[in-house]
Amino acid sequence: MDLQYNQEEEQFRAEVRAFLAGWPLRGEEASLPIAEQETLFRSQAIERGYVYRDIPREYGGGGQEPDVLKDHIVRAEFGRAGAPGSSFLQGPAMLAPTLMEFGSEAQRRRFVPPTLREEIRWCQGYSEPGSGSDLASLQCSAALEGDDESGEWVINGQKIWTSNAQNSHWLFGLFRTETDAPKHKGISYLLVPLDQPGVEVRPLKQMTGGLDFNEVFFDDARTGADCIVGERGQGWQVSRATLKHERNLIANPNLMRDHFDAVVDLARTTLRNGRPAILDPGIRQRLSEIECYVRTNETSNLRQLSAAARGEELKCMLPMMMNKLYSTDTMQRLMEIAYELVGADGLLAPSEADLAGYAKGEGPTGWVEQWMFSLGPAIAGGATNIQLNIIGERGYGLPRDQRPTR
Repeated sequence: MDLQYNQEEEQFRAEVRAFLAGWPLRGEEASLPIAEQETLFRSQAIERGYVYRDIPREYGGGGQEPDVLKDHIVRAEFGRAGAPGSSFLQGPAMLAPTLMEFGSEAQRRRFVPPTLREEIRWCQGYSEPGSGSDLASLQCSAALEGDDESGEWVINGQKIWTSNAQNSHWLFGLFRTETDAPKHKGISYLLVPLDQPGVEVRPLKQMTGGLDFNEVFFDDARTGADCIVGERGQGWQVSRATLKHERNLIANPNLMRDHFDAVVDLARTTLRNGRPAILDPGIRQRLSEIECYVRTNETSNLRQLSAAARGEELKCMLPMMMNKLYSTDTMQRLMEIAYELVGADGLLAPSEADLAGYAKGEGPTGWVEQWMFSLGPAIAGGATNIQLNIIGERGYGLPRDQRPTR
């Protein structure tokens, strides 16, 4: 296996590194609030064609030809520099690529540029109190009043586990628009403004003490007839594209490596029986086992990268289905060790800074917050047991579980 870049790619990597030498910002710009600094630097990166590379310029992207190897170089170098690159927010990471694939021209021009600039913040409205793993059974309804051009969708029902809804301007989600159709075919994918009468957002307090998740209630809320993505009743197909981007987001191999290295550093600086915990045979054994998973995940991603570079995307499908599953499982094991290493400090509640995301992992309560939070991604983007069924059925051709007749 040849993992070396060619001359053109090495030159591109050198150009990216030279650009990243400008982060952190200097001079007067360094006095700006950190959020403004990140926005400014991300804008510069878009202009250079490094961020949102394959989204055309007319939609606010970098306007570059698709190139999986250059995409990989950018992700790796931006991660190494700790620079703000492609956002991990749901709008830029999940909705924007979905609109580029399924949205109308008007929707792309209206929503994609301000979403990439983070002027519009989005949340995802999928799950409902009675529709979690069986998402297609959702009942939150949308009825069209008027015609397909000037009418409005009238929405009633409830969504739950809606991340960051309290800080979002719009919601993208699934709604039942065809009450007499089979459950997978009666769903449409709608874009809904949250700042309107008929929408109530109620934060849900997590065991960490944070308020990342919410309930969202719709009581004759409205959105334009032109805010449907894809065809009416075909929202299930559109949603699968969004879920693909969500699972890839959760399974970021660079993130797993960063967390592993941080826990190893924690083991080196934490004393156990008067000496660094990293010297404890039990800790070393567990960390060695986890590093095998980390390296396996990195190798799998390199195989997928190589296949994609050769235009063999179909060979990536089974490993891609497994990425998210093993990423969340490994992160849980890793954070369990971190929680044990902080010892009695594990009884402390996460600090306000940890809950706000400013100092995750930098102190005992940061590790406590990460340990508790690590339980959630095994549900987000598709619960682990459902993922195992999908891998078995679609990846290996195993027979489906018995299901009740509908």
